[in-house]
Amino acid sequence: MKNILITGAGGFIGSHMAKAQKLLGNFVIGADLKYPEFSESKCDAFYKLDLRDYNLCKSIFKNHKIDEVYTLAADMGGAGYIFTGRNDLNILHNSCQINLNIAEMACLNKVNKLFFSSSACVYPMHNQQDPDNPICSENSAYPANPDSEYGWEKIFSERLYLACTKNHSLNIKIARFHNIFGPEGTWCGGKEKAPAAICRKVIEASDHDSIEIWGLGTQTRSFLYIDECIEGTIRLMNSDFSGPVNIGSSEMISINNLAKMIINISGKTIEIKNIPGPIGVFGRSSDNILIKEKLNWEPSMKLIDGITNTYKWITSQIKK
Repeated sequence: MKNILITGAGGFIGSHMAKAQKLLGNFVIGADLKYPEFSESKCDAFYKLDLRDYNLCKSIFKNHKIDEVYTLAADMGGAGYIFTGRNDLNILHNSCQINLNIAEMACLNKVNKLFFSSSACVYPMHNQQDPDNPICSENSAYPANPDSEYGWEKIFSERLYLACTKNHSLNIKIARFHNIFGPEGTWCGGKEKAPAAICRKVIEASDHDSIEIWGLGTQTRSFLYIDECIEGTIRLMNSDFSGPVNIGSSEMISINNLAKMIINISGKTIEIKNIPGPIGVFGRSSDNILIKEKLNWEPSMKLIDGITNTYKWITSQIKK
């Protein structure tokens, strides 16, 4: 049994990671500003606190001998949160402060391994202008030119944790997540991502109604179901590879076609209206060459299956 600390354990990915670590027989310590919104936490110990506070962060490591850390805490959201510019200072300050505290505690307390959840948002804008041929290989991140302050924060934090390896021999694992979605993810309120937002819009729309999609809808993305995100992360932690490595699906789809997929699942006749709005880069999809080479694995779940599961779950939430 290992003592596992999960920061952001009240969030979407963190709460799913806590469930997975309990099934592996570990003692799970969670830390977050909030408890999970949609299910009871599976953590053995949960610290409801602000990880930006150095002394509060320190108290967790004082109370437990931590073997591994999964850093999943971040100030983030979907395009409406990240790309409007209204939240830039919070995104930079809050996430950087959390990672500075965790990095120092991990080094001082000599944890065995630390996982950092980076993002596909680190990749340069100029490599993602063609919706059909984005360049998102791990070695393309530099020269850095991300499309948001969220991406800049992730670049800084990657370098912070890599410096922990260089100066303190901390065993670091870094993954760049690509649009994780699934049940128990935020689906309303302004921080939801495209799959959940479109599911909600379609569920709430009447037959022969319309839904709004930001931009021309030709911008492309790949989306990864939460179960495969958790599996890939644990596989990376158990490997001898440090990363950074993409953890994402290579099944690319335009946002309009994602909306059409969800409309087909609903069985309704719904029109798509494209309106001005924040869209980020024009094309992005996970390049999985490196993960196949290093982990002998890559995500394989079809997008339609994950979206169907998510649609059913959001439907159940709206009916409550």
